Amino acid sequence: MTRADWEKSYVSAESALREAGVNDADLLKLEEVRVRFMGRKGELTELLKSLKDLSIEDKRELGPKAQALKASFDAAIEARRAALEDQGDTAALAADAIDLTLPSVRAPRGRLHPLTTTLHEIARIFQLMGYSWAEGPHVEDERHNFTALNIPENHPARDSQDTFYLQDLPLLLRTHTSPVQVRTMESMRPPLRVVCPGRVFRHEQLDATHSAVFGQVEGLVVDENIGLADLKGHLQTFLQKLLGSATKTRFRPSYFPFTEPSTEVDVKCFFCPGTGCPSCKHTGWIEILGAGVVNPAVLKAVGYDETKWSGFAFGIGVERVAMLLHGVRDLRHFYTNDQRFLKQFDESLL
Repeated sequence: MTRADWEKSYVSAESALREAGVNDADLLKLEEVRVRFMGRKGELTELLKSLKDLSIEDKRELGPKAQALKASFDAAIEARRAALEDQGDTAALAADAIDLTLPSVRAPRGRLHPLTTTLHEIARIFQLMGYSWAEGPHVEDERHNFTALNIPENHPARDSQDTFYLQDLPLLLRTHTSPVQVRTMESMRPPLRVVCPGRVFRHEQLDATHSAVFGQVEGLVVDENIGLADLKGHLQTFLQKLLGSATKTRFRPSYFPFTEPSTEVDVKCFFCPGTGCPSCKHTGWIEILGAGVVNPAVLKAVGYDETKWSGFAFGIGVERVAMLLHGVRDLRHFYTNDQRFLKQFDESLL
């Protein structure tokens, strides 16, 4: 290449650089311009490579000129790149800017589960009625869960289809909180008045009103001259405090091995005016608890003098009460952890 040819190429490259529109390009086009001139076969790259074909005198004269043109081009590219990046940062900050005039965003507020608030309300009412609180283990032996409660060995409740037995151990998951009553009577002398809340476990088919794991509150009163009339008075007072003074109840004869006589207590259906609906199985009534006068055999099993002492006991399903209080037709909603369901409950029962 002659000097004249090189200078012609230099003028062409210089003109092309002026027309490249570096100051108007975005980041993508800016990279295209850089590759066009400084890529492996770019115009400036080729111009610098062609210096080797010139004489030493021409190299000394024209080399700095070509390097200055390259340096000017590099500086223009970097300045434009920095400007574009600054513009992008400014735009991003503007998009994410905090408007201090806007109201603050409240953090999600934790709340007690409706089953917990229901249990607290049940306990609060019984506390006002003079009951104390007692708890016991979830894993029980057959004596406390069955035998001491006058449940015979051949009773269906002991069957593995109804009870969760622990493998290779003479233990089981308690099927009710009545074992807590037995343990309380073994450790205390009458008179006594306790409620025993807790979780219980049974082989149950899961549906709108049944679960294999559920909450239960059982109560026990032992004193002299305690009978069925006292039981009805306590339960009527409790249910009216819990569900409202207009609550209507009915007591139906029933059978439990640990009480005699025994009764099941129903309340007027909350979901229909007594005409019948799926929630009350078209009877107009909803069963809410079982109760009865303590069987003398139970008192004798814990060392009480059954000729001197008598009492009554009852058991309440927490989920069943929560359904009535909140108008929930399917207890499975309580276990799904669906925030849309849980957020509708306030803490008015605390």
